[in-house]
Parts: sequence; C-alpha cells; structure tokens
Amino acid sequence: MGFLLSLVGLYTLAASEVPRRITAALAGMNGFGTMLVAFLQFQDNLRDPDSSTSLRMPLALSVAALMALGLTGPPVLLGLYVRARRRLVESLRERADGLERELELLAEKAAERAERARAEERTRIARDMHDVVAHRVSLMVVHAAALKAVALKDPQKASASAELLGDMGRQALTELRQMLGVLRTAPAPVPAPAAVLRPDADAEGPSLDRLAALVEESQAAGMGVELAVEGAARPCGARIEATVYRVVQEALTNVHKHAAGAKAVVRLAYRDTEVAVLITNGPSDGSPQTPLPSGGHGLIGMRERVTTHGGGFAAGPTSDGGFRVSAMLPTP
Repeated sequence: MGFLLSLVGLYTLAASEVPRRITAALAGMNGFGTMLVAFLQFQDNLRDPDSSTSLRMPLALSVAALMALGLTGPPVLLGLYVRARRRLVESLRERADGLERELELLAEKAAERAERARAEERTRIARDMHDVVAHRVSLMVVHAAALKAVALKDPQKASASAELLGDMGRQALTELRQMLGVLRTAPAPVPAPAAVLRPDADAEGPSLDRLAALVEESQAAGMGVELAVEGAARPCGARIEATVYRVVQEALTNVHKHAAGAKAVVRLAYRDTEVAVLITNGPSDGSPQTPLPSGGHGLIGMRERVTTHGGGFAAGPTSDGGFRVSAMLPTP
C-alpha cells in the first residue's frame, strides 16, 4: 500500500503546477527512502550462513536501486508528460482564442474599409456628376437665354446657337452615360439614339488636350476667356490631367453663374515636377444675370480632387472684385 500511494503521489505531484525543483526534491527523497527500505529487506531475505557477505551486499544494493528507480521514475515522467501536454493544450486554446479575436478585428476593419471605400466612391461619382451637369447645363442655359434674345433679330445666329445647344446636350448625355456605366454590375450594350451617334471628342475623357475646346465652349457662350500655356506640353497622367480639366471646367462654370460678362484668363504651366493652373476673372460688367442654381459644392469638390493627388488648392476673391482659383499637382 505504501508503494502504491507513493506512485499516485509522485504522479499527482509531477502533473500539478508545483515548481519542478520541489518535485525533484520530493522524488529524490522518495527514491532514497524506497531504496533504503528495499535494501534492508533484501539484505535480510538474502541472509544465508553459507553465503559470502561480499556477494550478498552488492546483490541487495543492486536490487534496491532498480526497485527505487522503477517505483520513482515512471510516475514522475508520466506526470511531467501530462503536465506538458496540458500546458500545450492550454497554449493552443489561448492561441486559438487570440486568432479568433484577431479575425474579428480584421473583419471589423475590413467592413470599415469597405464602407469608407463606398463612401469615397459615392463622393467621387457625385463630384463627377456635379461637374458634368453643372458645366454643360450652365452653358445650355446661357445659350438658351441668348437664343431667346436673338431669335427674331438674327435667325442665322439663332440657328447656330440652337445647333451648339444640341452639341452640348449630346456631350452631356455621353459623359453621363460613361459615368452611369461604371455603376452597372453587368453592363449591357444600349443602343444610342441617332442624335448621339455623332463623333464627340469628349468621349475620350477629360485631358489637358481638351482645355482649348473647353475654353472655346465658354467663348461661344459669350464669355471673354483666354488660354495661356507656359512650358513644354507633356503627358502628366490620366488622373492628373482629368483633375486639372475638371478644375478649369468648374471655375469657368462659376464665372458663368456668378460673374456674367466678366473676362477670364486660364493659365496652364508645365513645370519640372508639377503642373499648375490658375483661373482668374474680373468683376461682372453688369450684364443681365441668368439665374442658375448653385449647391455650394463646386469649390469643395475642386479641393477634394486636388488634395486626393497630393496637390495644393487655393481660391478666393481678388482685390479688383474678381475671383481666382489655383491648383498645383505633382506629376509622375
């Protein structure tokens, strides 16, 4: 019973969270005690008057040592194994819990990123829609007012204005169709009306090469606007060129809305590491103002476009009562 209890005790001690030095000390004491008891018992059992004392002593010592080792080593080793396995299972469980928490955090961050991306995309689409609708429709309203004024006095000029109105309407429809096509999950070919099948340079997308045509549109609407280019023209990247184009477009639209009859100047400068644009206009000359709605998002949209590409943007009134808009964007 004592040996059995010692086996159970050593196993329990080794399998518990008791420090190993204490386990080793108690196991050594148990082994020494077992060896001593076994040695005394075997020496007494092997006592024989005819046998030599020199043979009896080593035999009893060897048997006692083997018995002490057999009754001490296995329960201690088994307990240490169970203890190590228990720790491993606990560490794996903690690691699994940690990974689960990390996955939850990653899922939350992914959801936040997706929501932020959707918000940014909605903002970008709203910005593009604003640019296209505000500019084209503003020019169409101005031309419609001019058409009404000269319809009876100058039929030829009225006819030219009407044709220009049609061209602007087709351009607006083309640009809107391009932007709305991005929102389609599975775009299908939609037959275009016959009036929209005319070739349109704007279908290629806004770029610096189209600034001259943009200025000509405003000139055709009666605005005194000039375009000045400094430096050697070079490709600046599709996104950079589209941003500069939209800034000029929105600035000219604001001149149509808020400074009827004012003269404007568009300066485009190609520099070593950036491209800059400056749009300035003087005060209104008192011409009859065609009422145009304004949502107040034009300057905000221009600033967002420019800062998205790491550029600088500034806008404000000038000393002569006019207004200036400037933007600088780094080029690749």
